[in-house]
Amino acid sequence: MTPPAAPILITGASQRIGLYCAERLLDEGQPVIVTYRTPRASLARLRERGAVTLPADFSGAQGIHAFIAALKQHTGALRAIVHNASDWDVEAEGEEAEVFQRMFEVHMLAPYLINLHCAALLQHGGAADIIHIGDDVTRTGSKKHIAYAASKAGLDNLTLSFAASLAPAIKVNGIAPALIQFNEGDDDEYRRKALAKSALGIEPGAQVIYQSLRYLLDNPYVTGTTLTVNGGRHLI
Repeated sequence: MTPPAAPILITGASQRIGLYCAERLLDEGQPVIVTYRTPRASLARLRERGAVTLPADFSGAQGIHAFIAALKQHTGALRAIVHNASDWDVEAEGEEAEVFQRMFEVHMLAPYLINLHCAALLQHGGAADIIHIGDDVTRTGSKKHIAYAASKAGLDNLTLSFAASLAPAIKVNGIAPALIQFNEGDDDEYRRKALAKSALGIEPGAQVIYQSLRYLLDNPYVTGTTLTVNGGRHLI
């Protein structure tokens, strides 16, 4: 009898790109574990389809370690870890240190600790991946989201370090998206300016990130690489 497939963990998957990827994996029969910070109706839909949904607070080492302990109670093996959880705080006067700390914890400390303490779950003799969802902003930096850009750049470096330290058993790669999908409240002027920043000038939708994720999961000869998914922003 064939043993059940090991699940893929996706952090921050109650909405947008993370939710889309979780649902596509479920469509393919891949077991999924997702984390969430804010309860949403989408989580009930995921649970109905067999996904495990775990609350997680990545704002500090204590919450990250609590999540790791909870994860290990639910599974003894993982097919992959997809670090999608993210925050996008703006530097506010008088709160700069708090913003930087928050960005560091969510984008760097959580992946760092989860990778270190869950690598054994991936070492089961089969295909195993860690994928960091970064941001194309690390090419240029950001005037308004300095801590965000810096922490995502740090995540890129974690990709390199973990790829070297966990090879050959575990492949470690990144995905660096630019504009993928607008929010409902984005007005026409904002959308026009945002689309003009890339050579292709389209809102591609979450499927392009899933396609990138699928490529990294399926290709056995790629590690330590970050896929840029930016519509040619570097050409403008």
